[in-house]
Amino acid sequence: MRKTKLLNDAYGRLYGFFGPQKWWPGDTPFEVIVGAILTQNTNWKNVERAIANLKRDGLLSAKKLSEISPARLANLIRPAGYFRVKTKRLKNFLNFFCNDYGGRIAGMKSEAADAMREKLLSVNGIGPETADSILLYALEKPVFVIDAYTKRILSRHYL
Repeated sequence: MRKTKLLNDAYGRLYGFFGPQKWWPGDTPFEVIVGAILTQNTNWKNVERAIANLKRDGLLSAKKLSEISPARLANLIRPAGYFRVKTKRLKNFLNFFCNDYGGRIAGMKSEAADAMREKLLSVNGIGPETADSILLYALEKPVFVIDAYTKRILSRHYL
């Protein structure tokens, strides 16, 4: 409980001083989610190219991505690397998103962070860092994305 309070206090101070950073690029929460899935094991420049391909073809929506073939999706996201694996991961997420939330971000946003995190982690291909990125940057939930950098910072402050 003490660590939770310390983390919340640190978050509050940082947010109060710096304000919203709009760190994750993306025009919509859905684009942020697609980017979070595509950025696994690659750099952001490659993801930008893949997202640009989806935008160019007018496919950056849950409905349209759900309808295209895995082969076409794989070709479009090829610049992000591991395109066959990422195609499966995107299709898994789209199935979850469309079936459980009707393809609506508002439904996901209305859920508590802990419950939403568990649901995201149940989707094959969504791990802890991706789930936390979706929660924070797309769904605007007050969570920390726990990655190597976060661990380093928190350990240096004995948290």
